[in-house]
Amino acid sequence: MIRINQIKIQHDGKYHDSNELRSILTKKACKSLRINEKNIEKFEIIRHSIDARKKPDIFHIYMVDVALKGCDENVVVKKCRDKNVSVIADKGYSFSEQVEIRRKVIGESFTEAEALENATHVYEQNGNVNKDNNKNSNKVVIVGAGPAGLFCGYMLAMNGYKPILLERGADVDERTRIVEHFWKTGELNTSTNVQFGEGGAGTFSDGKLNTMVKDKDGRGREALRIFVENGANEDILYEAKPHIGTDILRNVVRNIREKIIACGGEVHFNSQVVDILTSGDHVIGVKYMSLCQNDEDHTNTDNPGSEQIIKCNKVVLAIGHSARDTFYMLKDKKVNMEPKPFAVGFRVEHPQELINLSQYGQEKPDGLMAAPYKLTATTDAGRGVYSFCMCPGGYVVNASSEEGMLAVNGMSYSRRDGKNANSAIIITVDPRDFGSEDVLSGVEFQRRLEKKAYELGKGKIPVEFYGDFKKAIDVETKACGTDKAESDCNDAHVIPQVIAFADGKKNTPNMCGEYVFADVHTILPTDLNTAFVEGMEKFGRIIKGYNSDGALVSGVESRTSSPVRINRDDTCQSVNVRGLYPCGEGAGYAGGIMSAAMDGMKVAEFIAAQNI
Repeated sequence: MIRINQIKIQHDGKYHDSNELRSILTKKACKSLRINEKNIEKFEIIRHSIDARKKPDIFHIYMVDVALKGCDENVVVKKCRDKNVSVIADKGYSFSEQVEIRRKVIGESFTEAEALENATHVYEQNGNVNKDNNKNSNKVVIVGAGPAGLFCGYMLAMNGYKPILLERGADVDERTRIVEHFWKTGELNTSTNVQFGEGGAGTFSDGKLNTMVKDKDGRGREALRIFVENGANEDILYEAKPHIGTDILRNVVRNIREKIIACGGEVHFNSQVVDILTSGDHVIGVKYMSLCQNDEDHTNTDNPGSEQIIKCNKVVLAIGHSARDTFYMLKDKKVNMEPKPFAVGFRVEHPQELINLSQYGQEKPDGLMAAPYKLTATTDAGRGVYSFCMCPGGYVVNASSEEGMLAVNGMSYSRRDGKNANSAIIITVDPRDFGSEDVLSGVEFQRRLEKKAYELGKGKIPVEFYGDFKKAIDVETKACGTDKAESDCNDAHVIPQVIAFADGKKNTPNMCGEYVFADVHTILPTDLNTAFVEGMEKFGRIIKGYNSDGALVSGVESRTSSPVRINRDDTCQSVNVRGLYPCGEGAGYAGGIMSAAMDGMKVAEFIAAQNI
């Protein structure tokens, strides 16, 4: 296989469909390799990014892989004498190969299996297991149907296992109806909402699929392939910043679930796990509560409020970062956990045209999607401030999951055609900020902030103009241009209309859920507010107008990542409860849709390696 980097195409203002794009790139590849198109056996676009450093001239940069027939690829590469052309190994992801690698990590041992069998026998003798569930003794139970749980279940189901997924929230269709009702009325369902339900928190988000996780085993590309196979657009396989959008993602997770069921797995919605059953230091089952009556096609039909037990010796704990009651249950069970750093802050909105103008040099560039950005800074006090979950053409959404508390998130549809760009601007916090040494002190820190936000807006999203926020904080900031952004923003292309956008027009919120203007600056502690303002002022040197008085600040953004880590060993099992597999974002091992999906795949490999 030959890889060609840096194929450059100048943007002509047109949108090219996949067939046109492949034709253009094939011709350029043939010219670079000095071959005829008939010599191409396989052609694949690997990566696409946009180079807008010479605004308003914009270039598309592609990486492609080409397999040849009838000629020696090494000879072809040597003759073309191009540093951007090289021969690579054509090796994709293989579940079976990864399972073999995991077996070597686990080692040959029968001790664990014998201990599990003995523990199960003791538990049966105590009469605590429903005999109807004895048949489930060798099944895997996956707690949570977010990206980690779904991909773990999918990989197991597609490879001959029959996992049981338990999700406290509703299926994606019922969930969508419940969430939209909440946004219209403010009536919160604490078990089905933006945080809980099929697909996890990512279902009501931008659906970004980029990750910083290293992918030497190919899980990331395989996850993207699975997304495409289940309804996502093919371009996510090569876009440098792939995203699905909440509208498409809902269909994708439904299709993944249906395949799990078709392969013999089970998916139970409205089924909240309330206990992990153990004997000694081994898992022997789970207890869950049926929250309501369900359909009989893909969910359980237990009586509402009834408790059920599933006997098993493998439990994948793929809970989300908002499963606070589950964290407390695990604390009571003395499952080994530790507090971890995360970040809190606000959602910041600007007109999308302002961001387009800064990044592309044009307010409404033909043939290009709404422009994204990425910003980072370090304050004088040493705190990190950075953009997170940036949503071009998106919405700020009420993402609450507990009564009397309010949290926000960002969401966009596949077209990203909303009027505003929004991003979380967040500040790093760690156990020193939480006010306690308790393992769940980070949870209570989040709750205090969310309670303030709820009371401030009386249940509605509180919003404040940045100019008013900054004036209230009254902090002297030192804006400097040393922090790096994803693209340069120099004065040559930032024409006066940028400032007109920022200061001459009062931005109006683009939100799902009711909002009210209020004193948002009263939510965070003073030192975090100071860090926020300092970061915003620095970002204004990178994107002109970013720190304008008309920018909108809403809060509170408190669910950026899990406040705890459920510690696990090299086999992905809890360090003190055998058979318990902490997995994904809630367990502290992922930070988004892709990394959670990849972690779910990794855990599936370890489970399969144990030959259950």
